[in-house]
Amino acid sequence: MSDFFEKVSSQVDPFKKLVSYIPGFGGYVERQNRRDADALLRETVARRFEEQWSRISNLQAELVSNGMIKYVDDVEKAALALRTFIDKISTAARGYSGLFDAVKINEAELEKIYQFDAAFFDLGDQVKSGIDNLESSMNDEEALPAAIRNVTTLARLAVETFERRSEVVTGSN
Repeated sequence: MSDFFEKVSSQVDPFKKLVSYIPGFGGYVERQNRRDADALLRETVARRFEEQWSRISNLQAELVSNGMIKYVDDVEKAALALRTFIDKISTAARGYSGLFDAVKINEAELEKIYQFDAAFFDLGDQVKSGIDNLESSMNDEEALPAAIRNVTTLARLAVETFERRSEVVTGSN
C-alpha cells in the first residue's frame, strides 16, 4: 500500500502543496491522499480478482461442454464468492476518515489496514494458483472436487478478510 500512497502523494498539485502549509490542513491533505491511495489499491485488487472470476466462469462453460454438469453448481459457489468479494471491494466507500468524520483512523489501525491490503494480493495469488489447479484437475475427476473446494474456500476467505478490514476502517472491530 505504501507504493500507492507514495504515487498519490507525489501527484499533489501546487494548490494542495501551498495549502498544506496552513496549520491542520496538512493532515487533511494526507488523509485525502490516503483515500486516493485506498481507492487505487482497491481498484487494482478488484481487477486482479476480476481476471480470476472470468477464468472460473470459462471453466464452468468447459465443464458443461465436457458433460461434467454435476460440478457446475460447486464451481458456481466459488464464482459467486469471488463475485461477492469483487463487488464489495469495488463499491466500498473511500477509505480512512475525513477531517470531521466520527471515525478516526490512528496509526496502529492504519498498519492493520495495510496488513489486510497486503493480504488481498497474497489471496489473489492463492486464488490464481487454486484456479490453475482446478483447470489442471478438469481431466481428473478424483482431484476435481478438492480443487473446487479449495477455490471456494479461498474466495470466501477473501470476502471474510475484506469484512474484517472494513471493521477496522469503521472502528467496529
